Amino acid sequence: MTNLADGFCKNINSPSYNMTKKTKIILLAVIAVLIAGMAFYPTIKRSFTGNDTDKEAPAGKSGNNGQKRPPLNINIKVLGNETLQDIFRTKGVLIPDEEVALSFETSGKITKIYFKEGSSVRKGELLAKVNDSPLQAELKKLEAQLPLANDRVYRQKALLAKDAVSQEAFESVNTELDKLKADIELVKARIAQTELRAPFDGVIGLRQVSEGAYASPSQVISTLTKLSPLKIEFSVNERQANDIKAGTKVSFTVENDLNTYEAPVYAVESKLDEKTLSLKARALYSNPGGKLKPGRSANIEIQLSEIKNAIVIPAIASIAEMGRDIVYVYKSGKAHQVEIKKGMRTASSLQVIDGLQSGDTLIISGVMQLRDGMDVVINK
Repeated sequence: MTNLADGFCKNINSPSYNMTKKTKIILLAVIAVLIAGMAFYPTIKRSFTGNDTDKEAPAGKSGNNGQKRPPLNINIKVLGNETLQDIFRTKGVLIPDEEVALSFETSGKITKIYFKEGSSVRKGELLAKVNDSPLQAELKKLEAQLPLANDRVYRQKALLAKDAVSQEAFESVNTELDKLKADIELVKARIAQTELRAPFDGVIGLRQVSEGAYASPSQVISTLTKLSPLKIEFSVNERQANDIKAGTKVSFTVENDLNTYEAPVYAVESKLDEKTLSLKARALYSNPGGKLKPGRSANIEIQLSEIKNAIVIPAIASIAEMGRDIVYVYKSGKAHQVEIKKGMRTASSLQVIDGLQSGDTLIISGVMQLRDGMDVVINK
């Protein structure tokens, strides 16, 4: 700026620039004012506009142009003593207490099917039969030999008492009798293998064969299912593994059913699954009347623990800040920061051991925007 002024003055003093002395002084004064104005322009602007870009308005006090921020709208919860339940939720499946694929123990042509598909059957009831004519004929043949064998033993025993025969001769006919009886029992066992009987009470499914078909041990005739009671199979995470044991109560629901059912755990797997790190368990439901069907999915709830008369707050109301857990309470139109100590935590709630008490008004919305002492207003 000085060089510019000097150059300008030299031009004024030149012979070609014919001006009076008074005019020269006025021009020099104008130049000086311009230079001073450019140097002090930022300071002058701040003094007129009131803006200070180097300073930030205090939080919750004022914004740009010195205007006060409006109070933050909040939702609140008045705290009281509650019961806090730690509930674990998972999915499970209903499985039958017993289920078996029915098949014959021997091969042969199916001569008769006695069961009706989808019907209830009793344990030991005859369901189907394969041809046993050759075995029945062999049984009759052996049984016909039985009286004669008994007579031989009887006679030999009488003669032995009179020392008319040797002990060896008596034992020989006695052995022949025992062998005949064993052969009869063997044939009867083979005949039993031609009969398909229900191993337990249950409901029989659809049959897979017809009369006259040739059956083999690998051929499934039908499926027998025991519907009462029902087993509920589910898995828990590694964290809950020690909380699940025989006798633990389980609540479950199924789709399109408004009822809630309860069942006790009766068995737990001996170890966790290595791949999923989960523990498998089963509960037993009586299922009166066979209302629930195996194969359905179940929504399971397990109450792991319960704390009564606890101060419980929503988990979203707590903020972790610099190694502390803080919440905000409402007092006289302002938000006040409170440090708390947490206890048991669930998916949506947590227990406060220290820092809050019954009757406090907890702010449960907009907590990330709050500052200690900020003006707030309760939503109606």
